[in-house]
Amino acid sequence: MRKLTRRSVIAAGVTTFALPVLHRSASAQVWPSKPIRVVVPYPAGGQTDGIGRVFSDFLTRQLGQPVVVENKGGGGGVIGVTEVKRAPPDGYTILCSISSSLIQNRLTVKDLPYDPEKDFIYLTMVRGIGAPVVAAEKTGASNLKEFVAYAKKADKLNWGSFGVGSTPHMLIETIAKQYGLKVEVIQYRGEAPMWADVAAQTIDGASGSYAVALPVIQSGRGKMIAVTGNRLPPYPDIPTMVEQGAVSPFYDARGFTTFAVPSGTPQEIVKKLSDLLVQAGDDPKVKQLLTNYLLDPPTDFEATNTSFKRDSGVILVLLKDLGIKPE
Repeated sequence: MRKLTRRSVIAAGVTTFALPVLHRSASAQVWPSKPIRVVVPYPAGGQTDGIGRVFSDFLTRQLGQPVVVENKGGGGGVIGVTEVKRAPPDGYTILCSISSSLIQNRLTVKDLPYDPEKDFIYLTMVRGIGAPVVAAEKTGASNLKEFVAYAKKADKLNWGSFGVGSTPHMLIETIAKQYGLKVEVIQYRGEAPMWADVAAQTIDGASGSYAVALPVIQSGRGKMIAVTGNRLPPYPDIPTMVEQGAVSPFYDARGFTTFAVPSGTPQEIVKKLSDLLVQAGDDPKVKQLLTNYLLDPPTDFEATNTSFKRDSGVILVLLKDLGIKPE
């Protein structure tokens, strides 16, 4: 029989108490041990998709595992967001989405199958400097006043949007309310098909992200008549909605794209992902995308969650005031 000594008892105790610590460290080091997917709840070709892909590429290089974008469009973002909510909270499924699916959908979708406040942990977000308001070439409008005049002569204004309560939907509703316009909002599955119809002169106008709208503007098939948020550096002479006499708190709002994981994801994984996504702002490829899309750098965990709560309050009040309801 082995003789017990004071030294052997102390050594055994140290080993016993060290085991849980070693287990936790090993557990954290295991992730990621397989590919990670980033779910974008909109079709390929839009700004959200572009952001998802360039940040995913950065994560792939940093984590040593493939980080692959999956486009799950439909339902104004509901399909893709719901899929992430139902995914295991293990760090292998990440959401990349916009305010429409996470804020506006609370009032515009009946029986929303997810709770944006409770079902997700927000990691970072990137905000646009401003967003272009574009009139189709056929309208002949070059500013807000001329566009309103065109709309009043037309029986009905056809306007593009990518979801009930989305940014372009709220924009045209505020314009219609102030100027007394008759509007039919055409809902698309994403920005790319919406802008394609502006270029084809199928609809009278739309609003959305700068990068995706740019080809339509450069081709002359669409004319930037105003900007929400701040003036855009590449087009400093285009005044904002407010500068042209439009009145609504919405015109000062700036859209965002955020990354999130399902609630319950281990804290160490949340921190690692959040820190990496913020670090991505210094990566040359990500910097180029931010420049092309006129986006601010990604915000840290605390700033992201503070902004999300603040924006939720502002947008939900505006939606109620506009009387926008589920379709």
